[in-house]
Amino acid sequence: MRFVPARVLAPALLSLVLAASQAEAAGPGEVNIYSYRQPYLIEPLLKEFTLETGIKVNVIFAEKGLIERIQAEGRNSPADVLLTVDIGNLTQATASGIAQPIRSAALDAAIPQAYRAEDGQWFGLTRRARVVYASKERVKQESITYEELADRKWRGKICIRSGQHGYNVALIASMIAHHGEAWTEQWLKGVKANLARKPAGDDRLQVKGVYSGECDIAIGNTYYMGVMLKNDKAPEQKAWADSVNILFPNSDERGTHVNVSGAVVAKHAPHKDNAVKLVEFLASDRGQELYADVNNEYPVKEGVPWSPLVKSWGDFKPDPISLNDIAALRKKASELVDKVGFDEGPSS
Repeated sequence: MRFVPARVLAPALLSLVLAASQAEAAGPGEVNIYSYRQPYLIEPLLKEFTLETGIKVNVIFAEKGLIERIQAEGRNSPADVLLTVDIGNLTQATASGIAQPIRSAALDAAIPQAYRAEDGQWFGLTRRARVVYASKERVKQESITYEELADRKWRGKICIRSGQHGYNVALIASMIAHHGEAWTEQWLKGVKANLARKPAGDDRLQVKGVYSGECDIAIGNTYYMGVMLKNDKAPEQKAWADSVNILFPNSDERGTHVNVSGAVVAKHAPHKDNAVKLVEFLASDRGQELYADVNNEYPVKEGVPWSPLVKSWGDFKPDPISLNDIAALRKKASELVDKVGFDEGPSS
């Protein structure tokens, strides 16, 4: 077949050829994710996203350093979306200058104002409650408050991870928001005096401390209950989980402190439109249902049902305070942890 130069093709046929070529070039494309969330926690959602949109998903996972990596890559960064946990990491990302503000009617409708940045630079996608894990054998009360953790009746009976961990910094920031800095300092001293040991380990190891009798109550996030119950590689953790009840602090008053996992769209995202589509999918009914079920967390979108496992832990009232307010108080909270020597342990 003889090659026919484009200049001699009929104008209508040439238009069709060009249109097809442009459509093929555009296609659904791809989106590049840098994720602090472990692959097994997000893969089911990303597969569903690709099935729904045709957009290919590329993921880089790391436990730390991704914000700094995006910052160092600058304008040449391939990152479109950063997935992370905790308001601390989300605000660190924005403070580092790696995020860009996104305006999306779908995200505004799906995510309550308390769980997204006022300027659109970060979006909460799932919630986790900071709760008390109480020994079924040694703790008979069915309710508790954060304020009560400083009561002398808990002397030598509390296990908790480092006060400087983001989860605890956010909780302490919420106490500052409700009670003021001076009051919270005295409260933190009281909690420190009630510790069974020097803060160490992750939230699961605090529950192990209750199981072993080292302490009677532990502070941790709700989703760790799901992690322990589903952990086939460490079946002993199911016994830890079975040894405790979950108490939702302050449910009869202002509500239980909640934090979020979330996302930012990278400042120099090469596939910005697809990045926004991904975040919108994660905030959609389907995305929220999958996200919350796989991660044993609570949806941020109202009306999306909780998974059967999460629902089995009972209802609770979330503290309505905005995470924007929590973020603004994190520095003060961190300073209080050092000021009272919280991580030095109860006898210091």
